[in-house]
Amino acid sequence: MEPMKPQKSAFAQGLRDGIPIALGYFAVAFSLGIAARDAGLTPFQGMLASMLCVASAGEYALFTLVGAGAAYLEVALVTLITNARYFLMSCALSQRIRPDMPDLHRWGVGFAVTDEIFGISIARPGPLEPRYHYGAMAVSIPAWAVGTALGILMGTILPLRVVSALSVALYGMFLAIIIPPARKELSVAICVLAGFGCSWLFGFLPALRDLSPGMRTIILTLGISAVIALIFPRKEDEPDAE
Repeated sequence: MEPMKPQKSAFAQGLRDGIPIALGYFAVAFSLGIAARDAGLTPFQGMLASMLCVASAGEYALFTLVGAGAAYLEVALVTLITNARYFLMSCALSQRIRPDMPDLHRWGVGFAVTDEIFGISIARPGPLEPRYHYGAMAVSIPAWAVGTALGILMGTILPLRVVSALSVALYGMFLAIIIPPARKELSVAICVLAGFGCSWLFGFLPALRDLSPGMRTIILTLGISAVIALIFPRKEDEPDAE
């Protein structure tokens, strides 16, 4: 019975540390539910989508494309590109995994590598404890899913003005994500400005304005990131801005 104490303690610590994340997830997911409602999803469909895809930007892109009637392949590519940063986080977590950890735990941890859960997991000293990760998941993912469902439900009840105000809150979250790193690194700031400018131009240029929103996102993401990587290459020993 003695070896089980650290495991139970790790799960409890994950639950405790995941509560602030859950509160933030619920607020953001409520606004995300407005976007899901505009795409025609039911509360159950929105909740299921948030249970299977715990990613704000990825889900927003998903709901936008669903509402636009995009093709399945287009939706898959945009979601893959939007969530590509999680590959890097997963690689970082893999360096903290014990060699003898079963594959089932590796898959379980990899299911929810969000920015916030990654942050609290990677900050713990020593090897990665999957039960700590599960504890954070157990409280944050349900809050994310329920928040999305309630956002869809309330979007059909609340007045139009309130729904419009809640829709703006989601864009505020995206600005809060990109502004701090843009202020620290010139390359990030140029990338953000280039994304805004090129996206605006794509709506007017004859050869590009007829492209679907998903295809525009794919072209802009791959093109701008490739150009910025060539102009501002990062050295291997260069520390991160954060």
